[in-house]
Amino acid sequence: MPKAIKSTTIVKIPPGVTCSANSRVVRVKGPRGELTRQFKSIQIDIQIRGKKIIVERWWGNRKEIACVRTVASHIQNMITGVTKGFRFKMRFVYAHFPINAAISDDKKSIEIRNFLGEKVVRRVPMLDGVTVDRSEKVKDEIFLEGNDLANVSQSAANIHMSTLVKNKDIRKFLDGIYVSEKGPIVD
Repeated sequence: MPKAIKSTTIVKIPPGVTCSANSRVVRVKGPRGELTRQFKSIQIDIQIRGKKIIVERWWGNRKEIACVRTVASHIQNMITGVTKGFRFKMRFVYAHFPINAAISDDKKSIEIRNFLGEKVVRRVPMLDGVTVDRSEKVKDEIFLEGNDLANVSQSAANIHMSTLVKNKDIRKFLDGIYVSEKGPIVD
């Protein structure tokens, strides 16, 4: 397959957000904080011209061109994180034994008790910049909030993975903590 001469994706910078890119390290500052991400392993050009971030690749094959859009999406998620933030809602699902969850005072960890009637206490610490809290309106719901989408989604995955059912038929035993909704924070 012939190589494309140049592949470009443009990310617009909204007002109130400042970005800097130096040797494939992108920093984004906004009203909610600052995020930094390195793209050293991907050979692309990242430039800032005015209120636009230009991600481009010269003479790339199919896989290298796909990385251009991936990097642009990561930068767009960083911009969304410092302007709105991300929220993941998780629901407790149980058939018989109610799952109890205790959230620490600093909202940086959660303890899960009575999962399938087990006496084991599962402690799940949140990653950097992620807070966990209980929903006031809905019973058996928690939500995770933070600026970095990767950290919020990984923390949700850690909570989900801590309550996997072992050595039983997972079609019958559907107990666990599942992500019910995810996206930017909308108030």
